[in-house]
Amino acid sequence: MPELPEVETIRRALVPVLVGRTVTRVTVRNPALRTPVDESALRQHTVNRRVQELRRRGKSLLVDFDGNSSVLVHLGMSGRLQLRPREAPLDKHEHVIFDLDNSLQLRYSDPRRFGSILAGLTDWIESHPSLAYLGPEPLSKELTPEALAERLHGKKQPIKNALLDQRLLAGLGNIYVNESLFRAGISPFRPAGALSDSEVAALLQAIRDVLSEALRRGGTTLRDYADPNGNPGLFALDLQVYHRAGQPCPRCGAPVQEARLAGRSTFWCGECQR
Repeated sequence: MPELPEVETIRRALVPVLVGRTVTRVTVRNPALRTPVDESALRQHTVNRRVQELRRRGKSLLVDFDGNSSVLVHLGMSGRLQLRPREAPLDKHEHVIFDLDNSLQLRYSDPRRFGSILAGLTDWIESHPSLAYLGPEPLSKELTPEALAERLHGKKQPIKNALLDQRLLAGLGNIYVNESLFRAGISPFRPAGALSDSEVAALLQAIRDVLSEALRRGGTTLRDYADPNGNPGLFALDLQVYHRAGQPCPRCGAPVQEARLAGRSTFWCGECQR
């Protein structure tokens, strides 16, 4: 699933292309996404409207149009937003097509169809349940080590599980949680509320370092992800533990271990993350 760095990379790539452009037509070829696409609402809030801004909240992309209208896009497991010339052949997994007032189309592709596209008034979109429960952004200046320690206080679940909870922090997923815990030297199995103040501070710094490095590399491509111009995320080349089970830890040389935790693959070094 695209996480914060991938969605932010997509946003940054689309801003110079979309902002100021007008959508002239919307085609819904297959509405059967995780939440069925409301074609009427999508047309009402996008056609003949100019794109004013693109924002990201957690793992979701918001496209704001004039007239107080917005579109909320969640890419699910395999969703992609791709820029294509209008004459380019359509792929069978390109389910929603936005024609722009130039020669380009913005195409939403999703082989697994776990994503969603919602359209409505901006106030309604911003209060949608998928956004309303989200915790703070991990890269925001407002999130201090003290604030994170307070959010973790009393939690008995493993820190790996806590960090995957979007109500705690918005935008983190399995890749970057594994990498951040390794950077911080914290076992994924530690109770979240048992971390010391110094460990919480180290963890927050590790999260920020990992996310910032991933952003500079355009995100992580393991299978489906690519930016709107088709470029893969190169942070996959820099992963230190994720998907490296059995390979030597880059820090101590011990084999990277793998286990299932809350149904998710978990990778860690048993020596560096005791």
